[in-house]
This record gives sequence, C-alpha cells and structure tokens, in this order.
Amino acid sequence: MEKASIKDLLTKVAKQEISVEEAILQLKMEPFEDLGFAKLDHHRALRQGAAEVIYGAGKTPEQIQKIALSFREKGQNAVLITRMAKEAADLLSSEPDFTYYPLPKVGILGSMPPASGVGKIVVATGGTSDMPVAEEAALTAEVLGNEVVRLYDVGVAGLHRLLSHMEEIMSARVIIAIAGMEGALASVIGGLADCPVIGVPTSVGYGTSFGGVSALLSMLNSCASGVSVVNIDNGFGAGYLASMINHLEGNT
Repeated sequence: MEKASIKDLLTKVAKQEISVEEAILQLKMEPFEDLGFAKLDHHRALRQGAAEVIYGAGKTPEQIQKIALSFREKGQNAVLITRMAKEAADLLSSEPDFTYYPLPKVGILGSMPPASGVGKIVVATGGTSDMPVAEEAALTAEVLGNEVVRLYDVGVAGLHRLLSHMEEIMSARVIIAIAGMEGALASVIGGLADCPVIGVPTSVGYGTSFGGVSALLSMLNSCASGVSVVNIDNGFGAGYLASMINHLEGNT
C-alpha cells in the first residue's frame, strides 16, 4: 500500500465514509500476499518510500506476469521489472500500460510518475557498451520520481567529451558514474562534482578486467572524496540509492 493510499484511507475514516474497523481490516490484509511461489510485500512503499521491485532473472514469464498484475491490483502505480527476458515481456505486452525496454531488459507496468526529487540525477557512462546498465539505473530513478540527465560515452579515453558537460555535472544533485575497463570515470567525476557520486563497475572489458572486478577495485580505491560503489552491473541499486539521496530534504 503506497503512502497516498494510506492517506486516502485515513481521510475516509475522518469523513466517516468508512468505519475504523473497515480501515483496520484493510491494513491487516496489506502486509504481504502469498502467491505460493512468492510473498508480495505490499507494505514496502509505506515503510521505505518505494514499492517492491520485481527481479525478473530466474522467474518464469508466468510468475512475473502474476506478480506484476497482483501489484497493480493492489494500487501500485508503476511496477518495475528488472532483468526481464523478452518471453516475459511478450506475455505482458497485452496490457495497455506496459512498456518494455530491450536494451536494459527492463519492463514497466504503469506510468512514470512526475519528478518529485530535489534536483537532477546525472547518469554518465564511460562508453556506449555500458548503456544497458546505465539505462537500468536511469529508468529505475525515473520510476521512483526523479528527473534524469543522460551523458553517454564520456569516458576518460576522450576526457574532453566529459568536460564539455560541466554545467550538467556541477548542477547535479547525484551522479551515477558507470564504467567498465579500468573504471576511472568515477574518480574523475568525483574530483569534479560537489555532490555524491555512485560508481557502478560494469563487466565490459577484455580478459584482465575479470568480468568487472578490475573496475570494481578501481572504484573502491578511488582517491576522490564522496564516491561510493555498488555491485558489478547493478544499475538498479545505483538508481535506487540516487533516488533516496535526491529525495532527502536540505541544501540543493
């Protein structure tokens, strides 16, 4: 149950449109829904400010469909599905408000909310090959109510490309720096920006990149202050964390 739904429920009680007992019953029924193969956490938006997200990898198309439709029936405005195979997307394609993004393998059932964050989230990539992870991060942030600016292919192999976007970098509330290879982009941006930088190492690279481990270690060893790091290829985790930071009240 989302915060808006709770407020609506309490307003109805205050106006005596429903009884206190009816409201209590609705709240009791909300904590989770047992589908047998999954227990859906309908209270997560109330507790954490963001509804539960479906991790599509390892789930059958039918399981994803049933989970997504259950969330929608319970009033979730936008259901985010990450690592979603095309077969699962095809099954949900008959829903009029479903959109599938094949590059990051992200599905969204519902509509994007208006931006409610304090400022802008910048998503920057070292190269074009990092875009699948970047789009997962960007779409996650947008579903959570943020304005996102995309800066793609601005890696350190051509540093002038990044420096041509100094206005976007200096005016960002949060920056997500996504890079494979040696992962230097996070350190460079961390040395320029006055906001938190979230490094996302990707598995892009040749043999000694070790599937993103080299980029991960480089970002963890960044000498730039204010750089934090999420797991390899974890665009979702970066987008979620950036949204939390962007929704904190305080100085912009």
